[in-house]
Amino acid sequence: MEVNVIGAGLAGSESALQLAKRHIKVNLFEMRPQKTTGAHKTDKFAEFVCSNSMGASDCSNASGLLKKETEILGGELINIARKYSVPAGSALAVDREAFSQTVTDIIRENPYINVINSEVTEIPEGCTIIASGPLTSYSLANSLKKFTGSEHLYFFDAIAPVVERDSINFEKAFWASRYDKGEACYINCPMNKEEYLNFYNILINSPRIELKEFEKGAKFFESCLPIEVLASRGEDTLRFGPMKPVGLTDSRTGEKNYAVVQLRQDNSAKTLYNLVGFQTNLKWGSQKELLQSIPGLENVNIVRYGVMHRNSFINSPKILYPSLQTRKRGNLFFAGQLTGTEGYTESIASGMLAGINAARLINNEALLVLPKETMLGALMHYISDESHEKFQPVNSNWGIVTPIQLPKKERKNKKLKAEMIVNRSVEALKSLGFGI
Repeated sequence: MEVNVIGAGLAGSESALQLAKRHIKVNLFEMRPQKTTGAHKTDKFAEFVCSNSMGASDCSNASGLLKKETEILGGELINIARKYSVPAGSALAVDREAFSQTVTDIIRENPYINVINSEVTEIPEGCTIIASGPLTSYSLANSLKKFTGSEHLYFFDAIAPVVERDSINFEKAFWASRYDKGEACYINCPMNKEEYLNFYNILINSPRIELKEFEKGAKFFESCLPIEVLASRGEDTLRFGPMKPVGLTDSRTGEKNYAVVQLRQDNSAKTLYNLVGFQTNLKWGSQKELLQSIPGLENVNIVRYGVMHRNSFINSPKILYPSLQTRKRGNLFFAGQLTGTEGYTESIASGMLAGINAARLINNEALLVLPKETMLGALMHYISDESHEKFQPVNSNWGIVTPIQLPKKERKNKKLKAEMIVNRSVEALKSLGFGI
C-alpha cells in the first residue's frame, strides 16, 4: 500500500522519510518549481523560508525539549539540521542551502519515495498526509475548505532581510553573544539614543506594501510580528524586544548601548547574515533606507529583502485527533504549519508523528498518541482540544505541558523546573518503548 504525502516542506519531507524507513512506498507531491508560492526561493525540499534558526537548542527551553524528543522518537531532519548547523549561540541555526540540498538529495535517491512535481488540487483517495504548508495553493485550499466544512483561518508571516557580511562596517559593529553565552557568533550594531530615535522615525513613517483586498483584516502570529507592527506599539517596544541591549557590551568600549541590532549567520560560508527580529513588509526602497540608518550598516548590501505572505491553517481542534488523524476520515492526516503549529522544529516534529501514525495505520497498529507530559504530546493535545473557541497558532512552550509541582521554596527555580519536566518527558517516552 502507498501513502500520498502532499508537500515537500519540512513536515512533508520528514513524513516521507519516516514512511520510507518503514519500507512503505510514498508518493511525495511537490508543486514547485512548476508553481511557486511567492515566498520560496528555490525548488529544493525542506526549504527554510523565513529565518534559518530553529530556536533554542538546550533543554532549558521548551523548543530544546521538543528537539530532544524528536531525536528520541527517530526524527530524520533534526539530525541533518545538526550536521549543517552554523554558530548561533544557544540556538540551532542551519546553513539553509546546504540543509535543503541534502534533504532533497536523500529523498530523491530513496527507492521508496516517488517524487511527483505537480500541484494537487483535490484531496487524494487512500492514505494521505497533507503537509502543504502555510502557503497551500488556492485550489487545494478550496478542497480543504470543502472537507473541513468551515471557513479558512489565516494569519500573516513576515521574512527578515539578509545582507552580505563583507558590506558591514566593523569599526562600529562588534561580535558578541548575549551575556557572553557560547561563541561570540552574532554581529551587533549598537545605537545611542539619537541614532535609535532616527531609526524609529524612519521605521514608523516608511510606506508598506499594500495588502490585497482579501488580505485586509489579517491576523498576525505574535512571535513573528513585522518590526513595523511592533514599533507601532510604542517608541520603546523594540528596545525591550528584538533590539534590547541587555547582555550585549562592546568589549572595545565597555559602553552600555541604548539599543542593539543583531545579525545571525545565515550560511556555512559566513558570507550572509540575517537581521534578527526584522521581519518586515516595508517597501524595498524604505527597507534599504532603514537598514542603512543602522550604525555599521551604512553601506550594507541587501541580498534578500523582507517580504510578508499569507499563512493558512485549519481549525485543528474541530478536525484533528492528537494523533494528527482527521476525525472525519481515518486515513487522512495533517502535519506542519497547516495544523496551527508554528515553528520549524514543530513542523518537523508533527511531520514525524504523522508519518509514524500513517505507517501504523497501514500496519494495523494502534496509533501513537503521546502524553501531555511530553512537549510534542502537549502540543498535539493543544491543537486538537475541542474546547478551543478561537483557535490561534501555537509553538512549543512550557505553558501547555502538564505542570510540575515544586516545593514552595523551589517554585521560582526555573532551571530545576525545566530539568524535572525534561526528565519526566524522557521517562514517558521510555515507557512507550522509545530511547531505551
